[in-house]
Amino acid sequence: MRVMIADDHAIIRDGLKKIISMAPDMVVVSEAVDGEDVLKRLRLTPVDVLLLDMSMPGKSGIALIAQIKASYASLPILVLSMYRESQYAVQAIRAGAAGYLTKNAESEQLMSAIRRVARGGTVVSPLVADKLVRQLQQPAQALPHTRLTAREFQIFQMLVEGNGINDIARCLSLSAKTVSTHKANILTKMDIPSTAGLVHYAIEHGLIVAGTDA
Repeated sequence: MRVMIADDHAIIRDGLKKIISMAPDMVVVSEAVDGEDVLKRLRLTPVDVLLLDMSMPGKSGIALIAQIKASYASLPILVLSMYRESQYAVQAIRAGAAGYLTKNAESEQLMSAIRRVARGGTVVSPLVADKLVRQLQQPAQALPHTRLTAREFQIFQMLVEGNGINDIARCLSLSAKTVSTHKANILTKMDIPSTAGLVHYAIEHGLIVAGTDA
């Protein structure tokens, strides 16, 4: 089984490679350090499973998952994140990820998850599964952030993590005007008047981990 590891932290990649190297049926064939690198390396090297960090520099998160699935619909993506599940995992699964694990998962749990998504299965906790079902059953009662597009959710994430308009524009290769338009749409869709309100919402719903660099 060919595995790609996408994480901007070398120590995380090294740890994952060490774990995977102990499995006779798996081999790490490619590594990527950011979203653009993921897309570049997927074009060069076929893989069976992508282990994807949610918070790499530049293109990342929900928008990256959606973009990868647009080009590689059958590629299983297993998200590895330091963010606790809460609504974040639901967004990832809805964007096309096959599974979501936090980085404090046990090695055996990780290996089992890789094999499961490679076989076409999904890896979500009962909590996330329950939220997905409830969202399908009660779309009208979905939380405000679930109304955002993939790009809007990515910018929402960057805003609540403290990035300014110009920083986001530079990181995503967009104009400041475009980012400002997305921000205005986000505030309107979520019916929240300010960035401070977005931060409060993100903390309340577990969409941001205070005091970490992700």
